[in-house]
Amino acid sequence: VYPSPMGYAHVISFTTHKTLNGPRGACILTTDAALAKKIDRAVFPGEQGGPHVNVFLGLALAFKLAATPEYKQLQKQVVANAARFADQLTAHGFKIPFGGTESHLFNLDCKTVTGPDGTPLMGDLAARILDIAGVVVNRNTIPGDRSAMTPSGLRLGTPWITQRGFKEEHIDKLAAYMAQVLHACKPYAYAGRKSDIFRAKVDFDALNDAKIKIRDLSQAVGIDFAPTQHGYPHFYYIDDPMPGRDAPAGPLGDVPPERLYATIEIEGEQAEEFLYWATTNDVYNLTDGSAQPTEVRFPGGLCRGTLKRVTRDRYTLTGLDGQAARALTFLRDLSDGYVAFDPDLYRKLPGPVVVRDGKPASTPAIKGGSVDATKPFYVGADPRVGPNQGEHVSPQQGEHKGSPLPAFQWAEPTDPPLRKTRLNETHRALGGRMVPFAGWEMPVQYTGVLEEHQATRQAAGLFDVSHMGVWDAQGPGACAFLNAVTTNDVASLQPGQSMYSQFLAPNGHVLDDCYFYCLADDHYLIVVNASNDDKDWTWVNAVQRGEVMIDADRPWAAAPGRHAFTLRNLRAESSGADQRVDIALQGPRSRDILLALGADANSTRSVQISNLKRTGLCRATVGPSTGSGQAFDLIAARTGYTGEQMGFELFVHPDHVVNLWNALLDAGKPFGLKPVGLAARDSLRTEAGLPLYGDEMAGHLDLGVGDAGFESYVKTHKPWFVGRAAFLAQEKKRTREVARFRFNAKSGRMAHNGDPVLDAGGRVIGEVTCCSIDTEGFRSGQAHIDLKSNAEGTPIAVMQGAGEALVKVSPKPKSQAEVESAVSAAGGKTRPPEAATVLSRFPKKK
Repeated sequence: VYPSPMGYAHVISFTTHKTLNGPRGACILTTDAALAKKIDRAVFPGEQGGPHVNVFLGLALAFKLAATPEYKQLQKQVVANAARFADQLTAHGFKIPFGGTESHLFNLDCKTVTGPDGTPLMGDLAARILDIAGVVVNRNTIPGDRSAMTPSGLRLGTPWITQRGFKEEHIDKLAAYMAQVLHACKPYAYAGRKSDIFRAKVDFDALNDAKIKIRDLSQAVGIDFAPTQHGYPHFYYIDDPMPGRDAPAGPLGDVPPERLYATIEIEGEQAEEFLYWATTNDVYNLTDGSAQPTEVRFPGGLCRGTLKRVTRDRYTLTGLDGQAARALTFLRDLSDGYVAFDPDLYRKLPGPVVVRDGKPASTPAIKGGSVDATKPFYVGADPRVGPNQGEHVSPQQGEHKGSPLPAFQWAEPTDPPLRKTRLNETHRALGGRMVPFAGWEMPVQYTGVLEEHQATRQAAGLFDVSHMGVWDAQGPGACAFLNAVTTNDVASLQPGQSMYSQFLAPNGHVLDDCYFYCLADDHYLIVVNASNDDKDWTWVNAVQRGEVMIDADRPWAAAPGRHAFTLRNLRAESSGADQRVDIALQGPRSRDILLALGADANSTRSVQISNLKRTGLCRATVGPSTGSGQAFDLIAARTGYTGEQMGFELFVHPDHVVNLWNALLDAGKPFGLKPVGLAARDSLRTEAGLPLYGDEMAGHLDLGVGDAGFESYVKTHKPWFVGRAAFLAQEKKRTREVARFRFNAKSGRMAHNGDPVLDAGGRVIGEVTCCSIDTEGFRSGQAHIDLKSNAEGTPIAVMQGAGEALVKVSPKPKSQAEVESAVSAAGGKTRPPEAATVLSRFPKKK
């Protein structure tokens, strides 16, 4: 059937459980006696951990069967099936690499299927979706793939299905059903931290129709054993028997009470969040034992019923009408995460959850309004639908619209008094040069910017960041609310973890960037920029009260979970013993310094400071446990704003911040610790490629999160958050992104925010956002430049000093000559552009 390598190869190896159709094992063959001895000594007995006599017996039987005419005919059918399979898939519009097959397997190029924006279907997603449909295949790299991490092909073999009895007529059907599934896929991609991440959704009806066809095809060829277990979650079908599924649909309450109604049980850690988006009611308004009328909306219809909360992780849908089986299957498919449920393919419901077919009941669904249209989104939502009042009104008749909420307005106070941190006098005593910053009087430097910068990189630096806003959110609705008002996925945080994120306005404008720390389940610490603390606090509280617009398409909408948590300002005296302010200890020796104070080994969750991983946090007591000296109750997090891999942010009660600062300086002297001012803090974050609100985000350019190069922190798989739609629209049009750069010459004029950046041809490709001295003494900075010019190593040039004259110039100059003309017209002078080079987006680890 297939040419043998015997007589050509010195050594032949093969497995015995694939094309040989034998037991799991392998063979190594040779006709060279000397090689055979070497192989025997190399393999037996230690490598095998055997011998396994049962395998010998199984192999012997397989070899005996392989010598029969029936076996040869089976192998002929395997090869014929593979060739037929490849030809049929070609007829359905797919490309087969290498032009087909003459063996038992072949590859399929998935890139024939593309999404609305041209994104190709990749092998991993194709394999996963086919697996749900009932066909098991493997992803495989094919010619043209750049990485085995993102293969665009599938590997298909025919030995097993041929053993099942598949012949040409069965192969034709299987190819058609697989093509039905794959052509029903809509691929898409979103930005990851290092490269794009490929995903796909499949049409609900096409998937479930194909599942039934594949099931029936499999049953038609027979099976040689009786399966002992079958059903959900491994196998489920939309036509599975479901008690109560045939209860007639219609106006609620029309069905005689003796009829049985279907019941669905939903259970899992993410059941609450899953149901908030999957149903039309607001699950966050339920308590244990309470219920609401609701709907499950799916392609082509809806199913009405009663959603009851048993516990926070367990719910029942009861009184379901005639499309209950469709609702059950749709909820299961939503949990799997591969079915399309909205034109916006990025949306994905939290999960997985368990969706069971429950015991039917005779009680119909409760009456009342089943749609809480103040929800900003739910599966099947119509943007035109407003808050529902009274009885359910069908979407065809329209639903009552609510009054649009006003847009958030914020005006910075004029000439506010300069505020001081508790460390103000301490800074002065240390020789700190004090300057106004974000409404606070802060130290810009102590002994020198470069010295403080290098001390942080080489030893450690101590930073006063107690002017930053520190909030506390606690309660069962905290996670849902925070997930709705920020871009990152707060729900993914486990206690002891933290993440970077942003607040967006409904129009996608960056209100602020922030940091979230998960202290415990339903308990979060939030840090915001000092310059935006008052604005952020006003905004988030207004959203919690439901007073401002959070979605332009549904201007009456309100955030989920808003009634079920408490938000506190931990810098306020009203927080009492829970008050917290932040100081940062950053640099390679920072952990040594912190431990030199003495650390309690029994911190929360038995996590010691010495074992904290990057972005981890714990509660800990540092300081002497006995004798003289103060012990400090801290929330310690391995985070920071310097780019250092080792560093801590220490949240302490403001009454103890001065003593902690001084204790750290004393303990850090032998390690080279120095206090660090704002200037070096800025140079450190600039060198690290980190954004500053007003420079790389927002500011006069109104830069978005994607502009700053942090689009991977915006989790568009979340069904909804404030500014999500606007962010996606911005990303489609965005042509520039922030890049790091360094001047080629070590000395020279510093660049400033707004200075034009040129490409090698003298064309303006962007402008500088920040610049400072780096660790090696070079002038390095960040610039918002064209995407095609921001690759590492790209030569650029900067026109230092020209930015100030161009602030009010419109339209902006497009070339060096136009810059020179505009600056001259404004009464200024330009200098020749200075050569620089684009660096990697973030410093490479040494």
